[in-house]
Amino acid sequence: MKKLIYTLACVLGLGAIACSTKNTKEDMTSGFVKVENGVFTLDGKPYKYIGTNFWYGAILGSEGRGGDRARLLRELDSLHALGLDNLRILAGGQGDRHIPSHIEPTLETAPGVYNDTILAGLDFLLSEMEKRGMKGVIYLNNAWEWSGGYGSYLEWAGRGKAPVPSVDGWPAYNDYVKAFVMDTVARRMATDHARFMAGRTNRYTGKPYKDSPAIMSWQVANEPRSFSDEGKPYLKSWIQETARAIKEVDPNHLVSTGSEGKHGCEQDLELWADIHAMPEIDYAIAHLWPYNWGWANPDSLKQDVGVSCEKAKEYIGLHAAKAKQMKKPLVIEEFGYPRDNMGLEPGSPTEARDAFYDYMCGLVADGTISGLNFWGWGGEAKPKHAVWEPGDDYTGDPAQEDQGLNSIFQADKSTLNVIKKHTANLKNEKTTDNYRSGANLHR
Repeated sequence: MKKLIYTLACVLGLGAIACSTKNTKEDMTSGFVKVENGVFTLDGKPYKYIGTNFWYGAILGSEGRGGDRARLLRELDSLHALGLDNLRILAGGQGDRHIPSHIEPTLETAPGVYNDTILAGLDFLLSEMEKRGMKGVIYLNNAWEWSGGYGSYLEWAGRGKAPVPSVDGWPAYNDYVKAFVMDTVARRMATDHARFMAGRTNRYTGKPYKDSPAIMSWQVANEPRSFSDEGKPYLKSWIQETARAIKEVDPNHLVSTGSEGKHGCEQDLELWADIHAMPEIDYAIAHLWPYNWGWANPDSLKQDVGVSCEKAKEYIGLHAAKAKQMKKPLVIEEFGYPRDNMGLEPGSPTEARDAFYDYMCGLVADGTISGLNFWGWGGEAKPKHAVWEPGDDYTGDPAQEDQGLNSIFQADKSTLNVIKKHTANLKNEKTTDNYRSGANLHR
């Protein structure tokens, strides 16, 4: 009887207040990606995607040093036309200027002190993505030095100067940053930063970030690691406390880790599974780097594609099985493959890369994974130096990498054709699914 009265009230317009109250929560989260029954959904329909890493988007969106809004708009239009509507974005870096292999400008220049031009850049980027129906995955920290991250927070916590890998070597850097997950002061700074970012209001749309459909999810960090066996439980607890802090200020969006998978958990698959099984983490993440991990050699990149695909299948399979047990989607949000003969120039041959991309993109359509973000979008950039210098165009390769090594440029026509083929197939699949859903409703 109560249901009947409520329905009649809505029809007659007598229960306008009650009806609008009932729908408020649903309406506010329209356009938000959710996880339901182990799969992504968007407005009640399955959501699968092929996207890219666009780490420098917030810098490009600024009106300060490094900003180029005209280029940003062109890049977003190009990405949208390719069907690449899911972008993984760095919120911004931490630390000082003029550090070798460190991006500039940074967002957080001291604990809780922010470069407003980069904040405005992220606001602008998200406002433009919202216009195009694009989704962003925003990561807030970094285990690696190229955006400050762990090293900057440890410096601010009084641990001394962070080693620079290109100067001091990777062993020195790894030994230094292993303290991060166990340092309560550094951890608190990073978590406070996450809480601040998730609680922002966009100056261009007037919306709190929590109400923005342009955000798919927040990520605790890019490739968070413990860097030691001793640090494993601390890595888990820090990820959990940061995810909780984000959800306290933004209950509408998904949260995940940014993890490499087993490779980023000291080769401990169970640690990766334990972290992603936590209720604060909404979906599972892994990365894949055949060249970096020794599956493909620089003098035999074409010959090693088959081996790389087989090892990728095995690595993804391990994580997919765990994700299925958790009833959570799995996303491979970073992968790359070098150009033939280790070339760097836009438009140089990419036969091996194209074959690997073709294999990886096919895993979304066949349901092995729910999403994929290649690394990374270089777009119309024209690198001036093999090693990035302030004033150079931003590419998909951050300052620690050779410029062009893993970037996909507008000139890389064969790779773009592979990507377009797969994004078009996904679009057709969605259209077919929508048709079938509609047909079922009318039976």
